Amino acid sequence: MKKNIAVSQHRQKADFILRNAKIADVFSLKWKEADLVVANGKIIALDTEGKYEAEKVEDARGRWVIPGMIDTHIHIESTMLTPEQFSRIILPFGVTSVIADPHEIANVSGTEGLKYMLDAAKNSPLDIYYMLPSSVPATSFEHAGAVLKASDLAPFLKNEQVLGIAEVMDYPAVLSCDEEMLAKIQLGHEHGMMIDGHGAGLNGQQLAGYRAAGIHTDHECITLEEALERIEMGMYVLVREGSASKNLKALLPAITPYNARRFAFCTDDKHLDEIIQEGTINHSVKLAIAEGIEVLQAIQLATLNAAECYRLYDKGAVAPGFTADFVLLDDLEEMKIAAVWKNGVKVAEDGEMLLPETAPIDVPARICHSVHLPEVKVDDLALPLKSSFVNIIGIIPNQIVTKKLQDYVDVQDGKFVPNIEKDFLKLAVFERHLHRGTKSVAIVHGLGLKAGAIATTIAHDSHNVIAVGTNDKDMVLALNEIQAIQGGLVVVKDGKVLANLELPVAGLMTNIPAREAAEKLRALHDALHELNPPLHFHLFLTLSFLSLPVIPALKLTDTGLFDVEQFRHIPIEAEQPSQIKISS
Repeated sequence: MKKNIAVSQHRQKADFILRNAKIADVFSLKWKEADLVVANGKIIALDTEGKYEAEKVEDARGRWVIPGMIDTHIHIESTMLTPEQFSRIILPFGVTSVIADPHEIANVSGTEGLKYMLDAAKNSPLDIYYMLPSSVPATSFEHAGAVLKASDLAPFLKNEQVLGIAEVMDYPAVLSCDEEMLAKIQLGHEHGMMIDGHGAGLNGQQLAGYRAAGIHTDHECITLEEALERIEMGMYVLVREGSASKNLKALLPAITPYNARRFAFCTDDKHLDEIIQEGTINHSVKLAIAEGIEVLQAIQLATLNAAECYRLYDKGAVAPGFTADFVLLDDLEEMKIAAVWKNGVKVAEDGEMLLPETAPIDVPARICHSVHLPEVKVDDLALPLKSSFVNIIGIIPNQIVTKKLQDYVDVQDGKFVPNIEKDFLKLAVFERHLHRGTKSVAIVHGLGLKAGAIATTIAHDSHNVIAVGTNDKDMVLALNEIQAIQGGLVVVKDGKVLANLELPVAGLMTNIPAREAAEKLRALHDALHELNPPLHFHLFLTLSFLSLPVIPALKLTDTGLFDVEQFRHIPIEAEQPSQIKISS
């Protein structure tokens, strides 16, 4: 503090000055031409008179400087990278802080998984903050690898990386005043922390119950009306643009100069290949600008709004007293990033990390051996039907919500048979954590496979094994390959494994370098085009959400077909014929 004060009063040289910069003032939404003065990782001054001196100087040459961007809600596991590798991929895109929910690994490995993620974050150059999972498992209608109660979470609240309680997904538990759920929420309140929401499909009265519980944010809005309803209730809306859910364009019309301070950006779930191609929050800012949001307003959402929402009061602005996390841009509207500074140190330039790579921390052995499937056989995939008129999961490309469809399907010898022409495929979920032996089979429409099968251990949020296919033999091969590689993604056609990506860290993350993993992902996507040639959406990520029983309308868990709107299991056979049929 003494040094910083001395520097501010010209009694001592600064550590670094970035001269001739055009700096974003995210408080007043204007640009300021000044020299950016840094000491001890803090911004000391914005010098408009050139009076400050420093040990090191760089010239911005009139280019734009914005605060380091913040992702307000992300599951790092969904990138398929460990926190260390994730940091090295994301920092060059100008994202200097993330608020992560580690409920993916917690559903597999419980508190051991949480500890691993916290330790790995400390080993990373990125600021990774965590919200403690509120829903492990997400509901009582499925089997996860762990159950986390309030007493399990309490010790982690002492960790400075923890900001609060993560997305509360089990809304019936909140509204019915379930003691254990309220204990988790109260735990956050007692420590003065944030409580994140997950209000997919909730109506006004249900949202009022969320607010009565002190839930503060929602990232599940998919319509303008939903966003405005939450803003009017005093919530923050986290505008999501990920891989499976791309909601930004639909929500931007809700943002006005009068309510913009209650919006921020998030990705939630975004795959590695898309991150490498376009980044995360920087991409949201670019899209928002292209859609007509004023440039500084879009930057404010990605920086100051995000920081204030999560009470990170030393972040989100380029101003005296703030942490020196900032980004130099070559092109403002295209968000072309020239360099990134973290805590006053240049960490990335021209899309490449400048810091040497540190050795990753050791991953506990149990986390790396988390897939426990029996040997799967064709009979395990049989779907007996008493009627050919059934309930069908209907996917919506680029969304994680699904439709509840009903139609007639092909039945032979009393069992469902996939129909490629009508796009009626077989979907299966197998419990993989504790040898419970539970499994379920259903029918899905909209994935468009013309051959083969795919399988993965990324199956939100309990992360059992989920597979879809056009025939049983390829599905069996895909499922058994998942067991052999201890988790990952597999593509099979005509009795042959076309491609796979091993994810041995809890069946969710790879332990190979990010660029190598990206190459394997490209091979997987090439293989998917052999199964679905005109593929125009992220098939694996879409598949991974077909088992999440808190997102409408129909989902499949290891215990059966689940109607999210009724919040109960339903039979495959439909009660009565619908007048609406699916065209082939």
